[in-house]
Amino acid sequence: MTLSPQLRKRLNEAVGQHEAGRLERAEALYAQIAADAPRVAAVFELWGRLAEQQGRLDDAIRRFRYALQLEPRSVARGIQLAGVQMAAGRAADAEQVLRRLTAEQPRSFEAWTALGFALKLQARLDEALACHERAVQNNPRSAEGWQHYGFTLTLAGRNFQALEKQDRALALNPRLTGARYGRAQALQRIYRTEEAVADYDAVIRAEPKNLEARSFRLFALQSLDGVSRERLLAEHRAYGELVGRGPAVLPGCDPAPDRRLRVAILSPDFRTHSCAYFIEPLLRALDPAAFELYLYHDHFIEDAVSARLRSHAVVWRKIVGQTAGVFERLVRSDQPDVLVDLTGHVGNTIRLPSLAKRLAPVQITYLGYPDTTGVPAMDYRFTDAIADPPGEADRFATETLVRFAPVAWTYLPPAAAPDVSPPPSAAGGPVTFGCFSSPTKFTDPLLAAWARLLARVPESRLLLKGRDFHETPVREAMLQRLHRQGVPLERVVLLPRAPDTASHLAQYAQMDIALDTFPYTGTTTTCEALWMGRPVVTLCGDRHAARVGASLLTAVGHPEWIAQSADDYVRIAAELADRRPAGAVAGALRDAVRRSALMDYTGQAACFARALRACWQERGRAARG
Repeated sequence: MTLSPQLRKRLNEAVGQHEAGRLERAEALYAQIAADAPRVAAVFELWGRLAEQQGRLDDAIRRFRYALQLEPRSVARGIQLAGVQMAAGRAADAEQVLRRLTAEQPRSFEAWTALGFALKLQARLDEALACHERAVQNNPRSAEGWQHYGFTLTLAGRNFQALEKQDRALALNPRLTGARYGRAQALQRIYRTEEAVADYDAVIRAEPKNLEARSFRLFALQSLDGVSRERLLAEHRAYGELVGRGPAVLPGCDPAPDRRLRVAILSPDFRTHSCAYFIEPLLRALDPAAFELYLYHDHFIEDAVSARLRSHAVVWRKIVGQTAGVFERLVRSDQPDVLVDLTGHVGNTIRLPSLAKRLAPVQITYLGYPDTTGVPAMDYRFTDAIADPPGEADRFATETLVRFAPVAWTYLPPAAAPDVSPPPSAAGGPVTFGCFSSPTKFTDPLLAAWARLLARVPESRLLLKGRDFHETPVREAMLQRLHRQGVPLERVVLLPRAPDTASHLAQYAQMDIALDTFPYTGTTTTCEALWMGRPVVTLCGDRHAARVGASLLTAVGHPEWIAQSADDYVRIAAELADRRPAGAVAGALRDAVRRSALMDYTGQAACFARALRACWQERGRAARG
């Protein structure tokens, strides 16, 4: 059915009203035209776009579904419907739509690509990769197809293959910044950080307002040696200038100082993830009479850990795939008093620009990112006095630093953790030093220190673990880096990622002494090593990322393992090797963690609660002038 000239004129008027932002008038006109022309798919498509723009996703889905019913063979209409279904968190419904389209039109590149997205949102990555393979078979000249294929490979942890796909996309279209960005992410994950930063730089030159690339670049800079604090602060401030300054206060907020506070916490890691080890004890111990928890989970995976965390929340929101506008409207409708972001510039970074608009009267960054966010509307950053010494650290943060507890972390050991075992040298073998931190944190000065340590402790070995060490090119590249710094390769063992948490923790039995990375120290791996009875040697640096190990070791009562220089780091590790920690020492370390503030869940949660309340009251006083 086609539109009459009169209806066409009215539709043009509706579109004009829509584009001019007069949405109520556009809504009324679309409704009238739809009633007069109920068999014209284009009318319902435009009407659906209006609903989508306003965040009324259920209305948009109904209108797009009806448009597809009118033109059931239209791939474009099917993808449009599936896209808004995915944005609404209904990826399974989108899959049904796209399955039918791919069955009816198996040569459609677009339908297979969209189906890959829908499956990815359901954590069915192998199936998603099969869809991307079909898509590029249908259109091997599509640079975007290879780009999407590469992104899903990265998500699946197959980063060397992802790099190959992104390179293929760039061979077809050297100006495809999405592929350049995907290439940078793959490089970052296979420990080629300097190359990754160069690619992020190229993306930003082409797209100066690409905030995702800027966030990932900021995270990558944390692992590079020789980047000054002044430069890091300037880089973060530049990000903040781009996202802008939201309102200082939000109107209509109840200023009563002692009432129950609605606290929203945002993270992609409310699942089996290291972040959960640190946040779950706090949430579990918070007084529900004083705090009403809203948890925003920004990831497609939900598991048993998600279920436990969800049980502590009044409201659980799965927001993965939501557009910025939909997310912002959702948070504003929830009206949290305090919003805590656990991500910063790590991982899923797409929400910081939304937080820059100020979605809650009080906004706090905590746990996930070891530095300032640079976002003017981020009011506070939670930390401690060792990770961020008073006075010195404050001038390098755009937020107000809140040293809320003696140690800023609360550790929940995995239930799957095996018992502590004697170190391998207890049986008479050579001392084994080990590092299970991500090799993205390996710097040349660190590798050089390890080389000196192995030279100082004859016959000792070095045990390293990396997510992609099962891939031959990645292993070879790491061995070449070690060799260049003087590490004897015959004394090196490279382990790939373990299949599960229990297997990973059991591998600590293969080391005597854990070596922390520098300048970007470990957090989870330090806690794990201590829990598994292994002493940890860390180098205390000049910034938060370089001082987390010092904070954790102080908390468990072992400041003597904190080095002040690379030479000191080598000395401490060598002296520990000379003493060859016995099984009794290993068991005592687990007890030390149990007795420490890291596992004082009630005490740490009380500190966290007082800090939340104090931030609310301080912001309230500021808002009242």
